[in-house]
Amino acid sequence: MNIIERGKQFLQSLAQLANRKAWEWRRCPRCGDNLTCKWGGYERHPWFFEGRKRVRVQRHWCHQCKATYSEHSALLVRGSWYSWEVHRYAIDHWQHVGSSLRRTAGWVRSWLGRQERWKLWRPLDAEPEEGERCCLGASTIHRWLDRAGLKAQESVKEQLKGVPTSGQVGTDGLWARMRGRTKKVVLALVDSVSGLVFPPVVVDEEERPEGWEKLFLRAQEAGLELEALRGVASDGAKGLRGYLELGLWWVKHQRCVFHLWCNLSGELATLVKEAAKGLVGEVAKEVRKGARKEWVALVQGVFNAPSEKEAQEALAKLGAQPGGKGLAQAIGEHLKAALVHLLGVNGELMRVSPEWCWRDFRLRLSRGRNHGSPERLKRAALVWAIYRNFTPAQWRSEPKRKYRHPGQSPLEVAGVPPGEVSYLDALGV
Repeated sequence: MNIIERGKQFLQSLAQLANRKAWEWRRCPRCGDNLTCKWGGYERHPWFFEGRKRVRVQRHWCHQCKATYSEHSALLVRGSWYSWEVHRYAIDHWQHVGSSLRRTAGWVRSWLGRQERWKLWRPLDAEPEEGERCCLGASTIHRWLDRAGLKAQESVKEQLKGVPTSGQVGTDGLWARMRGRTKKVVLALVDSVSGLVFPPVVVDEEERPEGWEKLFLRAQEAGLELEALRGVASDGAKGLRGYLELGLWWVKHQRCVFHLWCNLSGELATLVKEAAKGLVGEVAKEVRKGARKEWVALVQGVFNAPSEKEAQEALAKLGAQPGGKGLAQAIGEHLKAALVHLLGVNGELMRVSPEWCWRDFRLRLSRGRNHGSPERLKRAALVWAIYRNFTPAQWRSEPKRKYRHPGQSPLEVAGVPPGEVSYLDALGV
């Protein structure tokens, strides 16, 4: 059962519970007998969007098994002072808006209890009484998130079963600082075409093959066919290269062009500085600007060449320039790995590692400090991956950022639209 089917099943069970008739509650959930009677009840005072309410819960007694049971509600969460809608809102606020747990708790508190920031929005409202103030804390939301992470961990097996993949993936790692000054690395695997994120893993470091093997085996457990993989794009981590040579020898490794550019920054700076040697002021500034533009154009001619033959010609042209031999040598060492995307079977392979995925990840996790332990970080990463697969990209492009599939989620791009199922439904929240 994949993640969409889990979400549909959760919605169906929720609808069945909400539409359950009074006489249906007479059937004992333990033995199934109908010989029951009402057995008193108790009151609960959960928080809703409208504030705190009084809810009476009916109890029943079964003559057959001599046990009592309570009626359930689709609006309430057993053992919680907050309703189902508050749980979902708090998790979605932290996940989608991107803020710390304390700020999320403060925001939800202000809305539910008509307190704190509520006075900024409506300064003429009276302060709530002491007993009617909401006391939701960041630790409570943290427990809700971790509970959702446990559900995500249970759904890893066959999570993306039946979801089409391109056979071209990109991978990257993000360092997370934990309590006690320890560090962990979150490794993620992303489909090049749809942007689908496979369940991440948390390892000690990315320079050992064991961590990357764990990532690919986790993706295989979720539904990825490793035999169908044809290309992997990354920043060139040694551990990944070692694992590909031993475990996935048939997969081509594309080096991230952005990281290759970063490696050339020192050599480019030296060439630009040499071009303006002996000049000062605005003249030196213009010369440096023109030199950088010329060198960048030559390097772009190599990396952006439409074929390997033209890339070799552009590299030779670069090396023939005065002072360009060192730059051409630095590019030539990784030229073959930088042009893997030109091969016919790897035509859809991304040219850069999926660092853009961590853009939203950093906003919420504060690089792991919010979670403290590696286990909680791992569960939070699993929740984030499900959230990202279900969330559509925004329609409108930004000045420096454009979206390949505006208004579509990765699952929808992959050909399996989730429909009315949200990531919260998939997590069973």
